[in-house]
Amino acid sequence: MARVFVYGTLKKGQPNYQHMINGTHGRARFQGRGHTMEKYPLVIAGKYNIPFLLNISGTGHHVTGEIYSVDDQMLQFLDEFEGCPDMYQRTPVRIVVVEWKGKSSAPEERPAVNSIMECFVYSTTTYQPEWINLPYYDNYDSLGNHGLHYVLRESRD
Repeated sequence: MARVFVYGTLKKGQPNYQHMINGTHGRARFQGRGHTMEKYPLVIAGKYNIPFLLNISGTGHHVTGEIYSVDDQMLQFLDEFEGCPDMYQRTPVRIVVVEWKGKSSAPEERPAVNSIMECFVYSTTTYQPEWINLPYYDNYDSLGNHGLHYVLRESRD
């Protein structure tokens, strides 16, 4: 099982969350919540208002999200879903654990609050240069007060 940190439309309550719980794509088990140890710019960009984590460590905010354990089948699905490696790249990032819900048979396997773990994150180095000038967010919500509502793939022209 691999650990994946999701910060955008794949989080609970967001437009693509159903992919995380769809067993036909593989297994994804919610483990907890956290935020990036380093700061990153999280922007909403493009005509479909897609959240992008720009792979520029040290700029932006500590981005919040959810930690999942996923099997190889789900990881492969997520790579395809995220357009990896062209649109997004899957890279290891240090995540600070804020809350841990994951079940474990051994208490020592449960990470402590404020401990740091490495998770895969879909971020991008292949962004438009002007995206650097967009507002940076620390937490993505498709219905947030930014007014930039995410456009589902099936609704795109």
